[in-house]
Amino acid sequence: MSHIKHIGVLLIGFILPFLLVLCSPSDVISVPIAQKEYTYDYSPIELETMCLINDYRVSIGLNKLEINNYLSIKCEEHNTHMLLNDTPCHDDFVGRSEDIMTTIPSTISVHENVAYHYHSVRGVLNAWLASPTHKAIIELPNLTHFGISIRAHEGSDKLFYTNIFIEIKK
Repeated sequence: MSHIKHIGVLLIGFILPFLLVLCSPSDVISVPIAQKEYTYDYSPIELETMCLINDYRVSIGLNKLEINNYLSIKCEEHNTHMLLNDTPCHDDFVGRSEDIMTTIPSTISVHENVAYHYHSVRGVLNAWLASPTHKAIIELPNLTHFGISIRAHEGSDKLFYTNIFIEIKK
């Protein structure tokens, strides 16, 4: 078992620096919100997904979104709910939105995409872009920040994705 752990650490050591090259440093720095700093430990697949979303937005003439750790924490909480119920859903989206708008008072709007069981980052992004509703969220021109969580049942390859986007008053 320790060999698996070491291999994972080695892979992260090689993959994470590569992914950070794809994103500018400002893309992965937490932004303080409401005078409190929130931290989130991003996996390489989460960073890659956010980079691909930003690359897509830039390719159609939109702004890059800033990564927000608090949003990723809310995504992770929702992924925990989906994992416990073994189904993708938007349960309690109103509650998550209200919590985000309370914690980040300058928030104008909150949007959410979820997905389940895609094995690659490109696969989930392609699925979101093939869905008019999900694509419309990704392409909202006034979005400013986003967060993500990608989780699986222990010992399973069934990935659950939650991606939250917000618009903050300028």
